[in-house]
Amino acid sequence: MHDAAGHEDHDHDHDHDPSQVPSDIALRVKALESLMAAKGLVDPAALDEIIDTYETRIGPRNGARVVARAWSDPAFLQRLRADATAAIAELGFGGRQGEHMRVVENTPEVHNLVVCTLCSCYPWAVLGLPPAWYKSSAYRAQAVIAPRQVLATFGVDLPETTEIRVWDSTAEIRYLVLPERPAGTEGWDEDALAALVSRDSMIGVARLPAAAGPRP
Repeated sequence: MHDAAGHEDHDHDHDHDPSQVPSDIALRVKALESLMAAKGLVDPAALDEIIDTYETRIGPRNGARVVARAWSDPAFLQRLRADATAAIAELGFGGRQGEHMRVVENTPEVHNLVVCTLCSCYPWAVLGLPPAWYKSSAYRAQAVIAPRQVLATFGVDLPETTEIRVWDSTAEIRYLVLPERPAGTEGWDEDALAALVSRDSMIGVARLPAAAGPRP
């Protein structure tokens, strides 16, 4: 848990209107991208390929595979607890922004939430690009000051008896939340398990519902 001293009190707003005009920073980025493309300094197709790789092809699917393996392989779970970076590398995931990983486990008694209070340190290698709200000053401040209220805005209403642990991601260490395995998934293979895992559950702002039907 990290001290919230020095942070301003911000209102957390998780609802986003797609019709809103982009922020000043977003407009500046688009303008810079257009200028660089016009001058031949960057290939728009190559840039789109990089973005697509992290948003869709890498995205959170690497992390979901790590979670599914941990749920189904006790030996891997033990290695993940001992050295998350090395265990994740066993599955071929690592590299830039994926160094110095630590996995924190949700249980019926403990719920973990990840934030980067200084900027937006994030494990790209396993979760892809960070969502916009993760980088917002509102989330960064309120996740530390009032984590239970922040979770409620994401639809996660926890009992008062549940301990909430907030982990501050930095350049030295990045966190991956291991969600609780949903009830009703006994005997499922890793592909089926991985399909249940969401990006938000690996940040800690979502809980996974029980399986709604029989094994796929």
